[in-house]
Amino acid sequence: MSLDAILVAIGPTDTDRSEAIMETVLATAKPADATVVLAHVFTDDEYEQRLAQLDFDPDGEAVSPDRVADRYAAIQDLKHSLEEADLEYEIRGTVGEQGPKIVELATEVDADRVVVAGRQRSPVGKAVFGSTAQEVLLSSPCPVTFVCSDL
Repeated sequence: MSLDAILVAIGPTDTDRSEAIMETVLATAKPADATVVLAHVFTDDEYEQRLAQLDFDPDGEAVSPDRVADRYAAIQDLKHSLEEADLEYEIRGTVGEQGPKIVELATEVDADRVVVAGRQRSPVGKAVFGSTAQEVLLSSPCPVTFVCSDL
C-alpha cells in the first residue's frame, strides 16, 4: 500500500501538541514523500469569531474556510515545519461537526492515513463529553494514527 496523502486534523488545543504531531507526521510522510493535508474543522461560532478577528480584505467576497484555516496558529507552526522538511502540503478548512467533517475530508482528499491528536480520558469522560478522535478512529476510511502527548 502506497502512502500518497496524509490528513492531519488540527484541533483548537493542538498548539500544545504541535511538536508531537509534527514528529509523527514527519516520521510517516518523509520516507513516503507523501503530501500532507493540514485541516481544521471550525464550529459555526468559531468560524464567525475567526472571521471577525482576522484581517481579511473587506472586498465583499465570502472568505473560504481554507483561507481562515491557513491563518490558524497551530497550522502555521506545522506548515513551517513541513516547508523545512521539503514536503508538499495543502491547507483545508471546513465548518461543521468535527468528527464527521474529518472523516469527510479524509474521503475528499483520498487520504491514506489520518493523524489526530488528543488527550488521555477516562471512559466516563468519553461517554459524557464524546470524543472526536474516537469517532474518527471508528469511522475513518483509512488507518488512523492517534497522537497523545500527555501520557
